[in-house]
Amino acid sequence: MMLAGLTASLLVSCATPSSRVVTTETPAPVWPPAPNEPRIRYDHSLHGPADIGQQPGAWHRLAGWLTGDTGERFNLRKPFGVALDEAGNLCLTDTDANLVCYVDFGRKKWRQYAGVGKVKFASPVAVARRGGVFYVADSELAKVFAFRDDGKAVFEISAPLKRPVGLAIAGDALFVVDAQAHAVFVFGLDGQFRSSFGKRGTGPGEFNFPTCAAADARGHLLVADTMNCRVQTFDLQGNFLSQFGGNGDTSGHFARPKGVAVDAEGHSYVVDAVFDNFQIFDDAGRLLLNVAAGGSGPGDLSLPNGIAIGADNRIYVADSFNHRVQIYKYLGQP
Repeated sequence: MMLAGLTASLLVSCATPSSRVVTTETPAPVWPPAPNEPRIRYDHSLHGPADIGQQPGAWHRLAGWLTGDTGERFNLRKPFGVALDEAGNLCLTDTDANLVCYVDFGRKKWRQYAGVGKVKFASPVAVARRGGVFYVADSELAKVFAFRDDGKAVFEISAPLKRPVGLAIAGDALFVVDAQAHAVFVFGLDGQFRSSFGKRGTGPGEFNFPTCAAADARGHLLVADTMNCRVQTFDLQGNFLSQFGGNGDTSGHFARPKGVAVDAEGHSYVVDAVFDNFQIFDDAGRLLLNVAAGGSGPGDLSLPNGIAIGADNRIYVADSFNHRVQIYKYLGQP
């Protein structure tokens, strides 16, 4: 089991043995560090289109040669929300550039959307995509927009939203986390309102400025109850099931929990924007592993926010202040 392997790894020494092999390559960071058996390895980072192999067109190459433009203006400025679609392609929001980006890995295409129709995004903070439709929560406009690949609107949702900040899709339902309403609103994928749950408070099922959400394969919804420093789990009807975490500065606690995700084995990943890391928990809410630390090097994070996990066990984290998406790999059991 992953639990046994990870728990055992946390209990053994983290000293790194000396190596007799001299190499000029710096090994990729892993967690837990040697001599423990690694479970998570840093893979690479995404800054912009060049990192997926997208080549500029002839006109852009000529313009770049004439102007000295290296193409960095297309790079990420403040990535915030991340999600993966059914094909494993990456959706993300950039809250400094006010863009939604779609990274098609197979076709090596990086598309950007500045708005829907005549409406420009003001603060796109969360994104999801299913069936060729993007769903984007804009916290400043207090709306959720749905649009297709060509940028044409499908619908938009306003009332009863106040400050939508998180999105999750489960089955035929779109769950919208609203920080100002301290609630989760449930809509169909056609934009029709279905129900809501939650109110401001500290008790089970209550929220204090929630931010992010994720659905797992078992029909559960995890919500980052940010200012209550915990993660709460609900069924898809909004019934409270459990919670884990709490305010504190030690492992297993949170300062500002933000992005949440669940891997194929049912382990929960929670990004903390103050600790500059993400923590992994089992399905009983017990801590398994801390990953990353504050900094700008490979595997480091600075004010991270969103997180998503692919079917290939790659973990995508929006590393906001480092202007990149950090990608890690779950290595599984030895």
